[in-house]
Amino acid sequence: MKSFHTTAQPRPASIDVEAELVRKISAHTLKAHPFTEGPQATEIAGLQLSRRIKPTPCCHATYEPSLAVFAQGKKRINLAGTQFLCGPSSFLLCSIDVPVESQIIEASDAVPMLSLLLRLEIPIVREILSREDLPETVAVPHHRALAVGQAPDGLLAACVRLIDLLATPEDVPFLSPLLVREIIYRLLRTPQGARLRAIATTGDLGNRTARAIAWLKTNYAKRLHMTELAEVARMGVSTLHHQFRALTAMSPLQYQKQLRLQAARRRMLVEGIDASSAAFEVGYESVSQFSREYSRFFGQPPMRDIKTLRASIAV
Repeated sequence: MKSFHTTAQPRPASIDVEAELVRKISAHTLKAHPFTEGPQATEIAGLQLSRRIKPTPCCHATYEPSLAVFAQGKKRINLAGTQFLCGPSSFLLCSIDVPVESQIIEASDAVPMLSLLLRLEIPIVREILSREDLPETVAVPHHRALAVGQAPDGLLAACVRLIDLLATPEDVPFLSPLLVREIIYRLLRTPQGARLRAIATTGDLGNRTARAIAWLKTNYAKRLHMTELAEVARMGVSTLHHQFRALTAMSPLQYQKQLRLQAARRRMLVEGIDASSAAFEVGYESVSQFSREYSRFFGQPPMRDIKTLRASIAV
């Protein structure tokens, strides 16, 4: 599949709010975990802050519905051959659960990569969409589950205020839900928010496809029958194939395979089980097939890959 780059376009912006977001993320991550890199959970449900001081190898992950805002540095995300480049003051919207490859490509001690990640609860999105006073927004033509945009000042400012709440934990229970709703509102006002609108709108083909994706995430170890999956989505098999590929850039079978392989990798790494046990637990009937597909996907056989991962974690 031919790949192309999707990146946010520069726009006139308030340097103050961008610089403030850099200062807030940097100060909190250094104060909370001064010697730790990577995502850090916070007292606000669904909010993570991240600081990285060096580029990373390409890694596999499954993204959940979420908003990532990048204050500094650059990150590249690959969705089945479609590449998304995220830089300063850009945001990445993920509207469904989707397996990706990601890599930090610009980060240093002097200019660390700083970002925040906010998990999106689709019922809250649906609640906001139900309001009659929510303005309509002109959508940009895109079909993927991921979208990159340049964050408007209002969105950046709301993110800064959400981080500020961490300094007063007693205010978090009352004020954080209000600020999260403001962030979702401002996200929905962007052209990229159209995909999130579709996923959260009952009856929309995007929403129906998201049901099939949610079912696959829960039942990835089961044998896949397209007629059963189409019934879950309440659409024809051919329509589901088309919509599924439009959202995820892969077929349902390819999506299931990636979920299985990533789940097997996690179990071998975390639980210490062997490759044969991991293969059967995630739904493979043949260990040799599992090993072949694992090697193609991760670049080396299962146990050698796990050994490499453990060595990198120990460094």
